Amino acid sequence: MGLMGLMGLIGCMNETVSDAKKESALPQIYPDYIGVTVPANIAPLDFCMKDEKALCIDAVVTDSHGNSLHAQGEESVDFDMDDWHTLLGQNSGDSLSVTVSAKYDDGWHTYSPFRIYVSPDSIDYGICYRLIEPGYEVWSKMGIYERELSSFDERPLIENTQFEGCVNCHSFNRGNPDDMSLHIRGPHGATLLRHDGGPLTAYNTKTDKTLGLCVYPYWHPSGRYVAYSTNTTRQLFHSAGHNRVEVFDEASDLQVYDVEKNELLLSPLLKNESVYETYPVFSADGRSLYFCAAQALPEDSHEIDSIRYNLCRIDFDPTTGTFGDKIDVIVDAVSLQKSVSFPRPSYDGRFLCYTLSDYGQFSIWHHEADLWLLDLATGESRPMMGANSNDTESFHNWSSSSRWLVVSSRRDDGLFTRPYFCHIDEKGNVTKAFMLPQQNPRSFYRDRFFSFNVPEFIIKPTRFDGRKASHIINDEYRKNIGVREENAQQQ
Repeated sequence: MGLMGLMGLIGCMNETVSDAKKESALPQIYPDYIGVTVPANIAPLDFCMKDEKALCIDAVVTDSHGNSLHAQGEESVDFDMDDWHTLLGQNSGDSLSVTVSAKYDDGWHTYSPFRIYVSPDSIDYGICYRLIEPGYEVWSKMGIYERELSSFDERPLIENTQFEGCVNCHSFNRGNPDDMSLHIRGPHGATLLRHDGGPLTAYNTKTDKTLGLCVYPYWHPSGRYVAYSTNTTRQLFHSAGHNRVEVFDEASDLQVYDVEKNELLLSPLLKNESVYETYPVFSADGRSLYFCAAQALPEDSHEIDSIRYNLCRIDFDPTTGTFGDKIDVIVDAVSLQKSVSFPRPSYDGRFLCYTLSDYGQFSIWHHEADLWLLDLATGESRPMMGANSNDTESFHNWSSSSRWLVVSSRRDDGLFTRPYFCHIDEKGNVTKAFMLPQQNPRSFYRDRFFSFNVPEFIIKPTRFDGRKASHIINDEYRKNIGVREENAQQQ
């Protein structure tokens, strides 16, 4: 073992693995990092033994050049940060071998080695997410946070202890926090908008031409427009059954906000009373708007499990801010008795990832929900096997390079949503997803009773001033916005 390995030797009084029983099986570790593909700039993949009975854990990571990294601990192995990044940087495009030994009451056991693959594709600076308790009717403490992916550093942007209400719907322009939209609900409701790194402004996005406030934002690549939906929703709580809670639309429309002209752009094709339109996203070239659409239920109907959404598309001209004259169905999920939610196109224009569930558009509590990948060149869709699990996969977002996807999943315990990452190459091959690394993962996830909600990649620190934002939120001033309606067009 070299100097780098000696420097990483920690925990368990630096015990020597001796007289170990050789096991043919792979180690059962938490999180499951066996066979994963990671970027060279990811934080150390610290892990525990899954069974929690180990008295000491020892891990040796080696490459094909004779370099090694060693960590040892009582509950979790904790690799030295600098040594970890050095080893991964030296093996970009190659793989590492990890040998795990665990000491139990009957002595040491050494398991069959496993491999970690190091992608030559780096990952963005960090992710931004909301931390929220998995409650339904009321909110308690929550906030928006950013996490650096090359380390374990996390900082709050803003928490609702700074004002009365709920904070949600954070969005950035391809991960660039210079363009940012953030929604506040409650007595101090507002949409906070920052454009091109300028000052933060609070808007009242409700107009007499629209259903309500703007939510579910998605930035146009030019930074001039933001697509929003406006939804009238209800919640339903199951007393029994597979899914705990449903959130469903009673009405919903789409609009695009023109940042330069301070007006909402409306099309009659996107505010049809007989259709629920939601989750708008711009295409990579900015000339199309993808969204989910379902036939509205009759007023006296309560069969919410019959609401199913297709993936649709309409043209958009960013020069004039006008929409096309027809809507195309891109994925006909209704014919399969399925429903699409959370469409997200890759920024290179190659793919579109979406969630497929049995019904509805709030798939967060649907245990059958999986991710599917649409090839925009061929029009073919397929399930993302490496990203999916036996539990819920719901919200997701692409990295700025379109090579990494962050996935919201309940696979860990069926209750809390955790962020996972997988690599997607130019052919659409998907690697096994790995959980966001933590310094002591068992302790971290056991003691933190929050779900990671709406993870978004960021390419640099947000430099968001939470104190200044709270003053803006608590102030009564809200900037109103105008409306520009297109004439009725041929459907």
